[in-house]
Amino acid sequence: MATEVRIYYEDTDAGGVVYHANYLGYLERGRTEFLRERGLSVRELADAGCIFPVVRIEIDYRAPAVLDDLLRVDTELMRLGKTSFTLKQQVVKIADSTVLVTAVVTLVCVKPGMKARRLPAELISAFDDGP
Repeated sequence: MATEVRIYYEDTDAGGVVYHANYLGYLERGRTEFLRERGLSVRELADAGCIFPVVRIEIDYRAPAVLDDLLRVDTELMRLGKTSFTLKQQVVKIADSTVLVTAVVTLVCVKPGMKARRLPAELISAFDDGP
């Protein structure tokens, strides 16, 4: 699954490149759209008592993005557990296919109050095509 992101002036730092923390937001958008493509709404899951905080992220910055670049965030399932799942994500510059960022992100399913719970059946079945 891929999500496109355009780089605006507000995304850049004093050096004219994308500020490193902004990539976390791009990755979040990619994860949300990854779920949406599988028929899942983050809002509806939250309303049903399933919240998915990031509990681990490993990120490598390989090359910078700059003003007006068009990026693609690729997301794929790596691992599906009983209460968590791990995704592999990449941020790629569309113009030349340069991989700018790679990340491995683990999310855990919690109910309000932040107590871990099993992944909902609809999420598990949405991932049936597997890693």
